[in-house]
Amino acid sequence: MAFAAWAQPVPLIFDTDMGNDIDDALALAVIHGLESRGEVRLLAVTVTKDNPYAPVYCDLVNHFYGRGKIPVGMVKGGVTPKDSAMIKVPVERKEGGKLVYPRGLTDAKQAQDAVALLRATLAGQPDKSVVIVQVGFSTNLARLLESDRALVEKKVKLLSAMAGQFPTGKAEYNVKTDLAAAQKVFREWPTPIVASGFEIGEAIKFPAVSIERDFSYVRWHPVADAYRQYMKMPYDRQTWDLTSVLYAVRPDRGYFSLSTPGRIEVDGEGKTKLVPAVSGQHRYLTVNEVQKTKTLEALVQLASQPPQTAR
Repeated sequence: MAFAAWAQPVPLIFDTDMGNDIDDALALAVIHGLESRGEVRLLAVTVTKDNPYAPVYCDLVNHFYGRGKIPVGMVKGGVTPKDSAMIKVPVERKEGGKLVYPRGLTDAKQAQDAVALLRATLAGQPDKSVVIVQVGFSTNLARLLESDRALVEKKVKLLSAMAGQFPTGKAEYNVKTDLAAAQKVFREWPTPIVASGFEIGEAIKFPAVSIERDFSYVRWHPVADAYRQYMKMPYDRQTWDLTSVLYAVRPDRGYFSLSTPGRIEVDGEGKTKLVPAVSGQHRYLTVNEVQKTKTLEALVQLASQPPQTAR
């Protein structure tokens, strides 16, 4: 009975600024790899990049993996509206006059409002069960807190966030880009938070050789396609967002270690530090040389895992 309870898939919400960096796409691929293994149930994807290609790209990736019914929510008035080739090119890619990648969303306007989707998704789940992986800005989650903090406290088990740099360091992109939202989330979020800081993804880089070899089981793969559009190949890319996903789903597999507990504070420049406190609900990930090798192997395998075939 204990094993059956442990083996239940993690109900997960993925909050992403898809289009600003390729690690978001790889992180979504990791989630689908984990779901194919029965470890995750992806409830929803919410987007904090205010660009019309972002939700459509997320939707077509979900379709590629055979999970086109997963709802996608879109931020309103987000902070990074610029186009990005990594999502625009795959969304528009055609062959023989037809779109290469099936999708349900044909226009960003069809996507649900992100906060409304977050609320509806959480409301339908058991108490203290949902893990939220935030790998972009805190915009959507700050608005969720403003909307219904009690719902967050009731339904969420853990927030795994790619944010900050630890133990202290420069202001990290996800934090400083929507600083007020990040400050609100770290100050008011009512459940445990584990942060994967800049230094974790910087230490573990996804290999270009995997993109060229492991994703070649189909002519067109939306994640490999996006990877090639993001920068000139070949390049190895930091695994910032992937690490947040891996910890959220497999926290006890030894991929990472944890800091002492405390509270993460965000200053006016976007710098983060953990103030130690025995009763603190915040921690950040650390990683040693042995863990780096183990973690990268897992990330490559999960990100490149093919979709499940029809049973």
